[in-house]
Amino acid sequence: MRRLLFEFSESFLIAIRSVFGNKMRAVLTTLGIVIGIVSVTAMATIVSGIEQGFEQDISSLGTDVVYIERWPWVNGPGAKWWEFINRPRIEQDLAEALNSKARLVSAATAVVNTGRMAKSEHESVARISIQGTQANYTRVQDVDLAEGYFYTEVDELGARSVAVIGAGLAEELWPFGTALGKTVQLGGNKYRVIGILKKEGEAAEGASGNDFGAFIPISAFQKHFGTRWRDASIRAKIAPGVALEDAKDEIRGIVRVERQLEAGEADNFEINEQASLREAIAPVKNAIFGIGIGLTALALLVGGIGVMNIMFVTVKERTREIGIRKAVGARRISILLQFLIEAIVICMVGGVLGVILSIPLSMLISLVLPAQLGVGIVLIAFSICVGIGTIFGLAPAWTAARSVPIEALRYE
Repeated sequence: MRRLLFEFSESFLIAIRSVFGNKMRAVLTTLGIVIGIVSVTAMATIVSGIEQGFEQDISSLGTDVVYIERWPWVNGPGAKWWEFINRPRIEQDLAEALNSKARLVSAATAVVNTGRMAKSEHESVARISIQGTQANYTRVQDVDLAEGYFYTEVDELGARSVAVIGAGLAEELWPFGTALGKTVQLGGNKYRVIGILKKEGEAAEGASGNDFGAFIPISAFQKHFGTRWRDASIRAKIAPGVALEDAKDEIRGIVRVERQLEAGEADNFEINEQASLREAIAPVKNAIFGIGIGLTALALLVGGIGVMNIMFVTVKERTREIGIRKAVGARRISILLQFLIEAIVICMVGGVLGVILSIPLSMLISLVLPAQLGVGIVLIAFSICVGIGTIFGLAPAWTAARSVPIEALRYE
């Protein structure tokens, strides 16, 4: 073991001297590795960012919440859009029916949406999402408030013009003070701000996604924006300990009765859930990941071939040195280890340069996607460098180790 450690340290020092003795050649050789590592880290950061962004968006849907809507979130093979568009609208009354009849649902609420301008005394935001909801919305979906309170049944019954707005919208409209208690114009109608949501990233999982949105009582929404031509989304929270499929069967039965469907008629509504989106997005994520792996593998292959080529040149240049070392008793394993370590060191230099270049690149990516260059990605990058150095440096090192001492000493 002591001898092996000595040979390893000696080979490492020789490799370092060789690399730094030919700086320009080493830099040009590592260029392919640098490009490959930058590609690996960038692709890993992008894929991670896409996945995190998707998880943040989908988490707001809730794993135990189903959505009774007119359109499916994911259209299967053979789906016909004209069948969906001819379905009768989803009415708010369905939420009341589920609350009174369903045993496997803890709460159901109706939600309607529109996009309008928001204005304060001095600032405005061109278009935000305005959601009209029932007062029991907080029993179905998580709502994390930084200030104030969510409107009550009294507010809903009185169609009061009150609003709960996102933190981003509050900061945009009132950059130098609190929005609580102020008057905001939503689509030209005045509302008093009674609550402000926590900023995205600070809210609990499932409560994000409304940073630039506003919630108002559904009765006020009907009064100011109308619901005659709008579909409602009925959101039902599954009771604790109840299987999702059992709850969906009960919901389907109640909704069919409310919509007066005969036994042989097909459903004229959809029960959407988070899992269907995950299943639909999975092939897309896999395709992005596969394309990324293919591109980065190609870049690393080019870099590895460059390392192999320069190592063969190095072996040729140092043939006499190899012959002298063998003549004085160096073993094959010592020669093999020497050139193999040199190839790995060259790749590691490329890896270090690649990671350094990846840091500003990951900062640019983080401006668009919620991702960062993590320690895991850096470790993967250096592991790839060691792997490339070992794989592509093995053939030149084996050639050097098998050289015959007499022929090596004669080499000019």
